[in-house]
Amino acid sequence: MRPATAQSNKGVNRITDIIASNLGGALGRIDILIVAVAVLLLFVISYVFGKEEKDTNDFFLGRRRVPSIVACLSFVAAEISALTIVGFPATAYSENWEYVQFFIGSAAARIVVAFLFIPVFYKYDCTSIYEFLRHRFGPATQYAGSIFFFITRLIASGVRLYAACLGVALIMGWNLAQTLLLFTVVSIVFIAFGGVKAVVWAGAYQALAFFVAGVALLIYLFFHIRGGFATAWQIADQAGRLSFFKFDFNLNDPTTFWAGVTNAFFIGLAAFGTDQEMMQRLLTVRTRRISQKTLVSTIVTVIPIMCLYLAIGTLLFVFYEQNPGAVQPARAKEVLSHFVAHSLPVGLKGLLLAAIILASIDSPLSSLCSSFVTDIYRPLIKTDATERHYLLVSRAGVAGFGLILALIAWGCEPVKNILWFAFKIFSLTGGATLGVFLLGLLTKRKANIGNIVAMVASTICTLALMLLSHFGLVPLAWSWLIVIGTAITFVLGYVLGPLMPASETKKSSD
Repeated sequence: MRPATAQSNKGVNRITDIIASNLGGALGRIDILIVAVAVLLLFVISYVFGKEEKDTNDFFLGRRRVPSIVACLSFVAAEISALTIVGFPATAYSENWEYVQFFIGSAAARIVVAFLFIPVFYKYDCTSIYEFLRHRFGPATQYAGSIFFFITRLIASGVRLYAACLGVALIMGWNLAQTLLLFTVVSIVFIAFGGVKAVVWAGAYQALAFFVAGVALLIYLFFHIRGGFATAWQIADQAGRLSFFKFDFNLNDPTTFWAGVTNAFFIGLAAFGTDQEMMQRLLTVRTRRISQKTLVSTIVTVIPIMCLYLAIGTLLFVFYEQNPGAVQPARAKEVLSHFVAHSLPVGLKGLLLAAIILASIDSPLSSLCSSFVTDIYRPLIKTDATERHYLLVSRAGVAGFGLILALIAWGCEPVKNILWFAFKIFSLTGGATLGVFLLGLLTKRKANIGNIVAMVASTICTLALMLLSHFGLVPLAWSWLIVIGTAITFVLGYVLGPLMPASETKKSSD
């Protein structure tokens, strides 16, 4: 056995040496093995949970048999993604900790979603949450909600994909196109075969990987800061990097407590309650009550990970302040990847790279396809096909949406702060979708065509306000855009509902 084992080890070493040489020596043999094992586990998960997929109920809901703890961790992984791993350290490195204010509004939003949104989704046995809009208002509102979700999720997920590719490309010495190609192919194969069960179980695995990698990096940074915790705190505090709350009354500042909490609350309602990408995970558990408990439990699960990566950004600032001779990152958004590539030892470098790669193999492809097949393809294009046909279309849709995401990510190169950019984009259409859901949940108003007019008008108004604010013509921070968009949709939908009736409008009691 020993000669065979030795020969096998030599073969593995030869392969890793070839890969390392192709990466310009950026990674060691151990790094490559760590990354390879991490990605291989994803495909194992995809095979184990995808080999028995028989219909769209399996593919999109996992027959509601996913354990609560797995759904919770998967939800956290979807919320974190590469945008947190790369974006949070960059924000703390270049700015401060004022993002903590968003946690407060986000936590409140989860509680509202748990007890206002989730019950109706289980009541109507929704595969896509936009089916609720059909029951409450009619098909036209359902189609509009799905289309707005496509636009919002594609752009937001494209930004997240770009964040991951930016980090990996810098660490591995690749260009953006090469990295995008690799991740697009891997994501399509992984999700097209495994469906939502693979996505949810892989999400739990990813969340653990994010935490382990973050803790390892934080410990490494801490032991490379001269003077320990007290010195690090002093340096960061003197540079204004430890600011947590800003209670100014300034509508033009998106980082005040009032703007941050309000924005996070409305974005939380939209992201957790009206976005199929996030809600899909909560619909894979057996009952409404379990789903509610799962969402509330994410409050205490996600905050430590987010604070962990903000702390990493602060320590990165201190590290470069103490080591002015070290090669500095060219742009703030590259600080984590730059440090991983130039300062981490073998092994730890592979661990962080694996975490970023896992975060890039995102799951919006599953939610995009579930909404497309359930809300558009099945009712409008092919109404009487077999489940096997719909499953095939779902898998083909994964490939199509994967290519679109890659193109959007490619267009994000000019973005400076990817974290704030993602929130701005979500605010444009998120308010329109949230407004129509709240109209259905909080009132008994009949509406359908009027909802579409309200959603389009809301998006146009928020886009105009964003541009006017960007050019300094209106003193309004982008944080208020989703609040304004939600209010416009809600009020217009309420007013226009009776004035623009449609034959397919349904009563709320249907």
